Amino acid sequence: MCGIAGYSLTASSPLERTLAAQALLAGIAERGADAVGYAHRTPGEGVSVHKQRSGASALLDEITVPQSATELLVHVRDYTKGHPTVAANNHPIRHGAVIGIHNGVILNDDELLADHDCARREPGMTVDSEAIFAVAAHSEGAAEALGALRGSMATAWIDERRENSISVARGVGRPVWLGAGDDGVFFASTKLGLEVVERFLGVKLEMDELEEGTLVQLELGRETSRTRFNPDRRFEDAPLPAVRAPREAALCLKRLAVLAAAAH
Repeated sequence: MCGIAGYSLTASSPLERTLAAQALLAGIAERGADAVGYAHRTPGEGVSVHKQRSGASALLDEITVPQSATELLVHVRDYTKGHPTVAANNHPIRHGAVIGIHNGVILNDDELLADHDCARREPGMTVDSEAIFAVAAHSEGAAEALGALRGSMATAWIDERRENSISVARGVGRPVWLGAGDDGVFFASTKLGLEVVERFLGVKLEMDELEEGTLVQLELGRETSRTRFNPDRRFEDAPLPAVRAPREAALCLKRLAVLAAAAH
């Protein structure tokens, strides 16, 4: 069980980008403590990625997102395949021009990645999530291509070939929520993650849980498309507890209150 979160904001939004990232991280901190990371992009620039092997509380104060950034990805990891001692296995993960995050398990990753010479480019990389971003990269983000992935999936990615765009998708077995507001669209693994954003940023979000087999495109703070696909359901997904690192959640929320007070 991992946690994913992020946002697509309007370029003119006055929301404090770093505080928004910290709120999202605190909101999903309970979902894993094996590794943590984030990525952001400013219009006209490449994606900047930071990740480390720790829980969210060790990163919260160190997050820095430029006020010009419009796209953000955040991840906490409770690993399955791909040991977190290998940095390349931790999220966000790059495959070609695509940088993404994932909650779930992909069972046919080796089969899907065998067709691509650019796969597993970093020594020791074995994480199954790379298959998602390979599919996204080589299909140019086509929704129907996601049906080739077998396993559980809630995911989001930035394709550096697509200016100002971020993709959020739900396959089967893992949740993802969207929250739309005046300044942009936020997403998180749980409704709680979005409620933390509301509380600490003083925004109101209209929330909905994505249906299984849905790909959403976000661009500069607005949803531009919502496409259905047929996810592969040929697997049995063992239920996992959503709360994997309760201490991380408590530490992050306590510290976030201090950071938010200082920001305001």
